[in-house]
Amino acid sequence: MDEAPGPVWLVAANVVRWRRYGELGPELRPGTKAFRGGAKVYVVGTYPGMAHEQLTAVGHGRHTGRWITIDTGTRHLHTFRAQLVYSPAVLKRCGAEPRTRGEAEELAALLERLARHGRHHHHAAPHPDPCRCHECLPLSPG
Repeated sequence: MDEAPGPVWLVAANVVRWRRYGELGPELRPGTKAFRGGAKVYVVGTYPGMAHEQLTAVGHGRHTGRWITIDTGTRHLHTFRAQLVYSPAVLKRCGAEPRTRGEAEELAALLERLARHGRHHHHAAPHPDPCRCHECLPLSPG
């Protein structure tokens, strides 16, 4: 009989509600192609050789609502945080080496800095007016 795997420390994040799109970013699109804006995802892998610009995330898919594993741009996520994950669906897809809480917190802080930098510098043009992208929206309480 298979034993359920124990909880694992992973990095959790949320998908940006709006992201800039197109050459120089004049257009705004909600969320990403795979995830709805605001969706919670778990980071199960990163690509350090690519400066962590891409990462592998597990979350509920935009169209089916089923768990999916997909590579996405780090700049499309925000509010990175360490979280102890118990969900068998996530643990089955994670396949990552178990991390300590400290390692997960350190990775979350690094990814948050890189995501903020990526959102700010990816599109060189000024933001449209008014702009609803993640960087321009005021933080909502809660």
